[in-house]
Amino acid sequence: MATIAGPTRRTQPLAPDTFERVLAAGATALLITVLVALFRGRAQWGIVLANIWLHIGTILVALALTPVMLLRPRGDPFHRQLGWVWAAAMMATALISFDLRYTNPGGFSFIHILSAWTVIQVPIIVWSARTHNVKRHRRGVRAMVLGALLIAGFFTFPFNRLLGHWLFATSTWG
Repeated sequence: MATIAGPTRRTQPLAPDTFERVLAAGATALLITVLVALFRGRAQWGIVLANIWLHIGTILVALALTPVMLLRPRGDPFHRQLGWVWAAAMMATALISFDLRYTNPGGFSFIHILSAWTVIQVPIIVWSARTHNVKRHRRGVRAMVLGALLIAGFFTFPFNRLLGHWLFATSTWG
């Protein structure tokens, strides 16, 4: 009599591939760039609204955890714990972004499409991990890092946005 096998656990952790190493390096570079921008803009910290600080704080958590999550062994309890923190930071970042409408005053901008995508994708990533669908989980995380972290992160610097202004300009922002 045949039986249907349930999800199986790998005995060996899934090693990071070249693409994941590139994503980890990109997240590290973006984290350093954001920290440099924050340092350069420290004279204007007092005029930054609380919702912007919350957004920056959650994205810093996600950026700091991304290389750790991508480069260390996966599937162990530490990976799962960090994964919950990373997923919560990504979800919080996306939800907070819906309150940030300074580039297009009163309306949403193109970048909010990535926020909506993140709100949909984070539960799928968590569910795929919980059900041991490694292929879907890995594909979802890689897409999230590329789209919601690196591409969205790149767009925080042009168009007179706060971090870009702090990084590249010497006059006041606002």
